[in-house]
Amino acid sequence: MKIVFLDRKTIGEDIDLTGFEALGEVVTYEMSQPEEVPERAKDADVIIVNKVPVNEQTVGTAQNLKLVCVAATGTNNLDKNYLDKRGIEWRNAAGYSTTIVAQHTFAMLFYLLEKLRYYDDYVKNGSYQKNDVFTWFGEPFTELAGKTWGIIGLGAIGRKVADIAKAFGAHVIYYSASGRPSQEGYEQVDLDTLLRTSDVISVHAPLNEYTGNLMDKAAFVKMKKDAIFLNLGRGPIVVEEDLAEALKQGTIAAAGLDVLRTEPIQPDNPLLAIKDSHKLLITPHIAWASTEARTRLMQIVLDHVRNFVAER
Repeated sequence: MKIVFLDRKTIGEDIDLTGFEALGEVVTYEMSQPEEVPERAKDADVIIVNKVPVNEQTVGTAQNLKLVCVAATGTNNLDKNYLDKRGIEWRNAAGYSTTIVAQHTFAMLFYLLEKLRYYDDYVKNGSYQKNDVFTWFGEPFTELAGKTWGIIGLGAIGRKVADIAKAFGAHVIYYSASGRPSQEGYEQVDLDTLLRTSDVISVHAPLNEYTGNLMDKAAFVKMKKDAIFLNLGRGPIVVEEDLAEALKQGTIAAAGLDVLRTEPIQPDNPLLAIKDSHKLLITPHIAWASTEARTRLMQIVLDHVRNFVAER
C-alpha cells in the first residue's frame, strides 16, 4: 500500500502523521501543482489531498489508485463522476472544526463590536498615560445581549454559533438558502427579514447554487447601518466589490472575513483598499485550523484509510 500526501503543507508541520506509516509506504509532498500530480500519483494506492484537483487530467494515469481522502469537509476539488467511473472510492472529513470555527466567529465579532483595535492602540501609543481619569471610552461600544444575530446556514457550525449567541443574550434567527424545513428550537426567517433586522449576520453556509453571490449590493443595502457582517462560510458567497463599497460608504458598520473568493488574497482584491481595521478584519482562512482541530482531522483521515485497508 502506497499512501501519497499531495499537499501536506495545508495540514501543518506540527501535526503527527506517523500513524499512516503502519499502513504502508508514505510519501509526502509539501504542495503539488495540477501538472505535477500525474507523476506523483502514478503508483499510489491512496492519495490524501486538501485543495489539489482530482480528475482525469491529474489522476488518469494512476492505475493503482483505489482511494482518495480529502483532508477537509468540502469536496469541490473532486470529479466524483470520474472517480465513480474508475471505481475509485473517496472520503472526506466532517465535524472536526465545529468548535474552533464557532470560537473564531466570536473572536472576530468581539474584536469589531468592542473596538478592540482602537483601545489597544490607545494604550500602546501613549494616550492612556495622559488621562486624568482611570477609564476611557472614546469609541462607544455595545453589548451583544439584546441584539439580533442572523445566521445564514444552520448546519453544525451555525447551530453552535446560535447556541453561544443565545447564551450571551442575543435573539437568534436564521435563513436557509436551500429552503430546508425549519429546525426545531431555532427561528427560521426569509432572507429579507434577516437582512433588515439583524445587528450581526454570520455566514456558515457551503458554496452552492443557492449561496453563490448571495451577499451582494442589494443585500448590503438592506442591512442596518450599524450591523456587523461575518463570513466564515465560503468566499464566493460574497461579492467582494459590493462589500468593499458598502464599508466605504458606511452602508454597514464593519465586516470580518476568514474566507475570500480567491485564496491566497490577490493584489487586486478591492478589500485591500480598506486599511481601517475598525471596519474590516480579515484572517487568512484559519478559523478551522486550531491544533486540536487539525489533529482531529488527520485522525479522521487515518481512520478512513485504516478502515479501507481492513475491508480489502
